[in-house]
Amino acid sequence: MNLERLKQVTYVDVTLWLMRAIIILLVIAGTIGTVIKDRYTTEQWVSMVMFGLTIGGIYALIALGYTMVYGILRLINFAHGDIFMTGAFTAYFVAAPLAKSGFLDEYLIVGMIIISLVAMTVCSCIALIVERICYRPFRSVRSLAPLICAIGASFFLQHAFRGMYGSSVRAYPDVKFFDTVVSIMGFNFPRIQFVVVIAALAAMYTLYLIVNKTKMGTAMRAVSEDRDAAALMGIDVNKVIIFTFILGGSMAGIGGVLYAFVFKQVYFFMGFFPGIKAFSAAVLGGIGNVPGAMLGGFFLGVVESLGPALFLDGLGIVAPYQLRDLIAFTMLVMVLIFRPQGILGERLARQRA
Repeated sequence: MNLERLKQVTYVDVTLWLMRAIIILLVIAGTIGTVIKDRYTTEQWVSMVMFGLTIGGIYALIALGYTMVYGILRLINFAHGDIFMTGAFTAYFVAAPLAKSGFLDEYLIVGMIIISLVAMTVCSCIALIVERICYRPFRSVRSLAPLICAIGASFFLQHAFRGMYGSSVRAYPDVKFFDTVVSIMGFNFPRIQFVVVIAALAAMYTLYLIVNKTKMGTAMRAVSEDRDAAALMGIDVNKVIIFTFILGGSMAGIGGVLYAFVFKQVYFFMGFFPGIKAFSAAVLGGIGNVPGAMLGGFFLGVVESLGPALFLDGLGIVAPYQLRDLIAFTMLVMVLIFRPQGILGERLARQRA
């Protein structure tokens, strides 16, 4: 039996196993080197983890849009990163006057609700336009046309916003409440990080309730399992798909506002890298799996935040934080090669089987 398995091993299998072994050895060597150097304090490590959870929550919110659209249509919406950008960029023109007038500092909750609603509305409308133009005409056609159209929509959104608002970076307003520091167990954290993590968890829990506890959520799960069978059972598939794009756009809008208040800037190209990383998070968790997208987002954020110091600094790499994006994209490639179903994809497949 073992001999038969050995005969089936190809050069590709050997190469992939060598790649895996090399990466594991580099990670171990880098970690040991970092520990030996003892360059970072406990407070710095805790701060990295907290920042990773913060950016991971934003990735998770964006990844939910990818995973829900894939779950319904079995297609990737590569314009989703730029949909995220449209919400954050448009909300800037509401946030700036609210902050300048003092309303945002005095009535923070009301101001944040207004800003978030503007971002969610814009993202949902743009998502619906993308669905109508890029996906609905090709819904019953097996081709690359929807993918090509989505990429075209991505470039269109980038350059449309560049044409309307210019290519300069817009600085998001400072909020006194967000800029203060919170001390927990002797560690100091910017309050905005807690706000982002709590808001992301609340938004994701709301989405979980919608998908699992409502009639529309049941319809979404039915369409995800078998679109034709769901239509025969009387489910309005078009309505479900539209609702899915609205829901994904809303999550992107919330993520865009949180991202803008963390990094304090917006510009026309800001959606590209978070969009690609959120796609990586969706693949990491298991594309089409909502809990997987949440888990993948937080995991990717933490690894991206810790990775440069933990893995790269120990290898003697100069300015390791300039290679943060490399870690995220390397994780995407490794997941696609060694576990394309993602962290929770196998469990989901077994349940369906």
